[in-house]
Amino acid sequence: MSETINLSFRYSERDYVRGLRAHYSSRLRVRFDIVAVVLAALLGAYFWRSPGYHWLSVICVAASVALVLMLFAAFVVVPPLVFRNQAKFRDDYSLTFSQDGIHFRTAHIDSQLQWSLYSSALIDRYSYLLYYGSRQFTVIPMRVFQNAEQKQSLERLLTQHVARVSRRDAT
Repeated sequence: MSETINLSFRYSERDYVRGLRAHYSSRLRVRFDIVAVVLAALLGAYFWRSPGYHWLSVICVAASVALVLMLFAAFVVVPPLVFRNQAKFRDDYSLTFSQDGIHFRTAHIDSQLQWSLYSSALIDRYSYLLYYGSRQFTVIPMRVFQNAEQKQSLERLLTQHVARVSRRDAT
């Protein structure tokens, strides 16, 4: 069965921000971090009035605030900045997926990529992330598919050619 999927698109900021957030969500332990923030804040509040442990309350509250700021930066501040500072996201993209690999074209690139370049893929509600390194990936927005059959065809190709394909339906 020779499946070919042709996609043409230009990234919107929302596409890339959602993809980067999905990446962070898959790599970070967000639930654990939120529990740690709450516990540190509660410990800080508990020890606040104890003269002998006031220093511990300050450390707990500071750790809680620092972790909140890091999560805020990772999910709210950094993704739009990354998109806005990369000129490549303003190009038109044309991707052709087939059994042979991916033909990747922009105004500056015309490349035939082998499936072996990709080590894993992440599928979420808004996009496909194709990883070609631990932190390097291509975002393919769901909105660029013409129909459900194209998505199913791409998922079949991913399953056949990419070692690890994971799905995260909640973002």
